[in-house]
Amino acid sequence: MLPVSESRGRGIFVTGTDTGVGKTLAAAALARFLANQGVRVGVMKPVESGVADPARLGEDGALLRWASGCDAPVQLIGPCRLKAPVAPSLAAELAGIPVDIDGLVAAARQLLERYEFLIVEGAGGLMVPLQDAFLVGDLACRLGLPLVTVCRPGLGTINHTLLTLQAARCWGLRLAGLIISGMPAEPDLAERHAPSMLAELSGVEVLQVLPRVPGEARHKVVALSRQFTPTILDKIL
Repeated sequence: MLPVSESRGRGIFVTGTDTGVGKTLAAAALARFLANQGVRVGVMKPVESGVADPARLGEDGALLRWASGCDAPVQLIGPCRLKAPVAPSLAAELAGIPVDIDGLVAAARQLLERYEFLIVEGAGGLMVPLQDAFLVGDLACRLGLPLVTVCRPGLGTINHTLLTLQAARCWGLRLAGLIISGMPAEPDLAERHAPSMLAELSGVEVLQVLPRVPGEARHKVVALSRQFTPTILDKIL
C-alpha cells in the first residue's frame, strides 16, 4: 500500500527530539506563516493526551487550528483526544478507547484532499507509543510525509537530534529539515554552535532557528511566524 501522501497532496510531519521542545509552537507558527502567504493549510494532531475535555480539541490541536485558520471538523484535526497526561498508549488504555490507527490515516487522507498543504504534529518524539507497540514513527511512515524535526539549541541537543534522525532513517522517512526552537537572545557557547554542528553532523538542513519569546501561546505563534521567510516555501512545498 502506498503512503497516503504519494497519491494525495503535500505536507510535512512535525516531530520533536523530546516532549516540550517547542514542537507545537513551531508547527503552529509555520502554519500561520503559510496561511499568511495564501496557502490553504490543513492541520492535524492525530493523538493528543492530557486533554481536559476530550469532547473538544486539546490545547495543541486548538492552537494549530487557530494559527492556520483550518476549517476542518474537529474529528479530522484531532481524531483521538485522551484525558490522562501520559503516553498516548497508556492514556488510551486508561480511557478504554483503543487508538484507531486506520482511522488516523483516513483522517489525514481527507485533509490532504481538502487542503493545499497539511501539517501533522506528532505526540512527543518518534518513539512514543500510540497503540501497543505502534509508535509515532510508525504513523509517520504510514502517512509518508517528509519529516521536520524540532530540537532545542542547548547542551545535549546534538545527541538527542542525531538519535531522532537515526530512528527516522531506520523507518525510511524523508528528512525535510530541522527547526531549532527556543534560541535565547544571549546564547551560550553550546547554543551558538548548535545550528552549524547539527547541520554538519546530521547532513540535514536547518530550516529555521526560532528565538525564545515571552507571552502566552498565541502571542508566541504570531511572533514566531514572522521569523520565517518565503525561501522556506521552496524547501517544504
